[in-house]
Amino acid sequence: MDYQFKEIEQKWQGFWAAHQTFKAEATSAKPKFYVLDMFPYPSGAGLHVGHPLGYIASDIFSRYKRLKGYNVLHPMGYDSFGLPAEQYAIQTGQHPAVTTEANISTYRRQLDQIGFSFDWSREVRTSEPEYYKWTQWIFMQLFNSWYNLETDRAEDITTLIEKFNAAGSADVKAVSDEDVKSFMPSDWAAMTAEEKQEELLKYRLTFLKESTVNWCAALGTVLANDEVKDGFSERGGHPVEQKKMMQWSMRISAYAERLLQGLNTIDWPEPVKEMQRNWIGKSVGASVRFKIETEAAVNTDYIEVFTTRVDTIFGVSYVVLAPEHELVSALTTPEQQNSVKDYIEQTKKKSELDRMADTKTVSGAFTGTYVVNPVSGERIQLWIADYVLAGYGTGAVMGVPSGDQRDWLFATHFNLPIVQILDAQQEIEVQADPTKEGKYINSGFINGMTYTEATATLNKWLEDQKVGKAKVNFRMRDAIFGRQRYWGEPIPVYFKNGLPYLIKEEELPLLLPEVDKYLPTETGEPPLGRAENWTYEHQYTYELSTMPGWAGSSWYWYRYMDAHNSAAFAGKEAIEYWKDVDLYIGGAEHATGHLLYSRFWNKFLKDLGYVNEEEPFRKLINQGMIQGRSNFVYRVVDESGRGTNTLVSHGLKNNYKTSALHVDVNIVENEILSIEKFKLFRPEFAEAEFILENGKYICGVEVEKMSKSKFNVVNPDVLIASYGADTLRMYEMFLGPLEQSKPWNTNGIEGVFKFLRKFWRLFHNDSWEFTLSDAEPTKAELKALHKIIKKVQDDIERFSFNTSVSSFMIAVNELTDLKCNKRSILQELVIVLSPYAPHITEELWSLLGNKESLSYATYPEFNPAHLVEDEFSYPVSVNGKTRLNLNLSLTLEAREIEEIVLADEQVQKYLEGKTPKKVIIVKGRIVNIVV
Repeated sequence: MDYQFKEIEQKWQGFWAAHQTFKAEATSAKPKFYVLDMFPYPSGAGLHVGHPLGYIASDIFSRYKRLKGYNVLHPMGYDSFGLPAEQYAIQTGQHPAVTTEANISTYRRQLDQIGFSFDWSREVRTSEPEYYKWTQWIFMQLFNSWYNLETDRAEDITTLIEKFNAAGSADVKAVSDEDVKSFMPSDWAAMTAEEKQEELLKYRLTFLKESTVNWCAALGTVLANDEVKDGFSERGGHPVEQKKMMQWSMRISAYAERLLQGLNTIDWPEPVKEMQRNWIGKSVGASVRFKIETEAAVNTDYIEVFTTRVDTIFGVSYVVLAPEHELVSALTTPEQQNSVKDYIEQTKKKSELDRMADTKTVSGAFTGTYVVNPVSGERIQLWIADYVLAGYGTGAVMGVPSGDQRDWLFATHFNLPIVQILDAQQEIEVQADPTKEGKYINSGFINGMTYTEATATLNKWLEDQKVGKAKVNFRMRDAIFGRQRYWGEPIPVYFKNGLPYLIKEEELPLLLPEVDKYLPTETGEPPLGRAENWTYEHQYTYELSTMPGWAGSSWYWYRYMDAHNSAAFAGKEAIEYWKDVDLYIGGAEHATGHLLYSRFWNKFLKDLGYVNEEEPFRKLINQGMIQGRSNFVYRVVDESGRGTNTLVSHGLKNNYKTSALHVDVNIVENEILSIEKFKLFRPEFAEAEFILENGKYICGVEVEKMSKSKFNVVNPDVLIASYGADTLRMYEMFLGPLEQSKPWNTNGIEGVFKFLRKFWRLFHNDSWEFTLSDAEPTKAELKALHKIIKKVQDDIERFSFNTSVSSFMIAVNELTDLKCNKRSILQELVIVLSPYAPHITEELWSLLGNKESLSYATYPEFNPAHLVEDEFSYPVSVNGKTRLNLNLSLTLEAREIEEIVLADEQVQKYLEGKTPKKVIIVKGRIVNIVV
């Protein structure tokens, strides 16, 4: 029977599900291998052909590793909390759980029909109470922990309390807020329980603090930096502004150095590592205190500035504060109030990423206040500017126009003095030259020093004078951990007298309450404020924010190890066996979000002894994006620019004035438009005139992002119905290297389908009967087989899947030409192909008489001897003219070669009965007969 892919694929997908073929063993004598995909958010649109790319690659690798004798864990689940389901709930009133469940059903159907070898017995969903119970539990561990700089790890908060009881705060070395108190043991003992709780909040790894956030009024929530683009929300395109709010945060900054150093121990793409290094942003420099000249009532008499070039401090012309700095309001004089207020309002419209990246504009506002340079004694102006961020360093920088291009642009734009730094000799020259204008300052006691010497000298001087010190700074900010939304994990906290306390651990999970609407309350509280009678112990208010989208994805790989454990997020035995993820595949867009937060939580869990590995993902691969291949029709427009009812084919469009319209790619084949389907697609053109080329309407083509709005989304369901899942799997790999982005082009899929039919044909005779020979294979057949065994093994190990597909085609062509139907050859070929095309190979494996699933066969052993050339096709020339080729063993001596050649019937024909005068033999090259 010909290749019936529909029946075959349905049969084996059913078999795998019924037999749980891909269920990983809890423990095994086999070596373990953990392959993980970044799990999807299940949207209503389902999968398009771009989504499975990474999944197919990971599945090929998982299947290959099973064949190589590994106990493979290859799980799948759903990142099922988030904004899209909630937005839909707001619009329709339908509970997010309902739409999420429906979306998951669509995803599961699509994933199953592509033939993935997932262990579905371990499926997780972040929105299930059984799962988010442990997300809440991890939050509680963070709340009950502090970071001890002496041991360089997180510890239980009780060890900090012990230090306070024994010696007060004097010798505590911790990552904490800036405003921690200094106290003796007796002071600590005298504090009330509430005062102690308030002080401990300044040390906890998750804490409440007023923070500048990205506030989106239209969505009613705080957004992460990666959810904002050009001042608008990525979802919905709504305006986003900077706003100060009391927010839960996580002290990821405590792990900055470990996160930085850990990058040297993992096999990740260098661009991702570099993005994380830049995000962490380690800077070695100094903090310097500039005394404030003001009569305003402020809680400090200096501005603290962080600089990486303290040696330039003599050249400071001005100091800049972040617009959201806590001292701006107090230090702005009445004369400058309006301009400062206007500038702050402008800044709110920019995201932090925009402000960090914006080097084209020069903007700022003078506060009216002056500060004093502690080294030179110079009185300088205090400004605000949006290129300074409150969360980086101290939220203040010093401007040195003579040494920095941006500072020079700022100073010249606002006509500020540009201070030139001189050594002693330069000062004499300037004083002697009356044409020299500007402001000059002698570099004083660091004259003649190298950069290193000057930096060390200044740092010591600043510390001696108590106006600064050497400091290491990190750009990374503590992570905002709260969203004013409904569809997320409830934070297991209640408030008593305004202070947060954890609920009891045995009360987990804290379930999402029912609400009448998924909108903020009329008084501006988050949607959870709508829940009736939702209080702790009938009197205390719960936290009304929910956790951010990254909470549930920051530990999920551990839950897969032991998905049904009700006593722990994962049992110790499972964690000790699986250890970490050996291969993680997903998008590079998560470099400074999910991947960074996951590393943070993993290190924290290790500090507390819950896990064994410092890093969660040993090897990371970022798959490229499959881009859409858009098609266009061309509408003729009249002189006024209005569209007519005439559409002209692509090759003729330059003869007219036209406008391009996207057309559904599913009604275009080889760039030829189905006019009848187009009329159904766009009914307004039902009576349109079509100007054709050679009787056909040819569409235009452009590569764009795949999206519904461009009508270039290709649904894998359609392709599977036409060609089968095995064809889709191989074609997606065939498109190009896994890591590179590439355009989708359905036109080439037919070639892969024909290859699979040709492969199926090897096992059948002309009457489509399954027929194989048990005869011994020839050298040529063994050579073809072992070439592909070696090639596929090498390709998979280096994740070069696209080149394997080409090699499969070559191998099948070679075996077809050899008319090979040998069982010993074709059975091995079935195994080699199975990771790429699992359905057709399972069927053939069964027809070959095997009772067990192909999934647990053994990958063939490569034998290099079969690739050694022991024959050579000698070109035989008569009087310098090549007449034929003869295959002869390379072990033959020249005398033996001459005998065989001269005895050959065809050679005798060319000799015409004459005796050769000379036979010239170059071994392994040529035979030349001179008559």
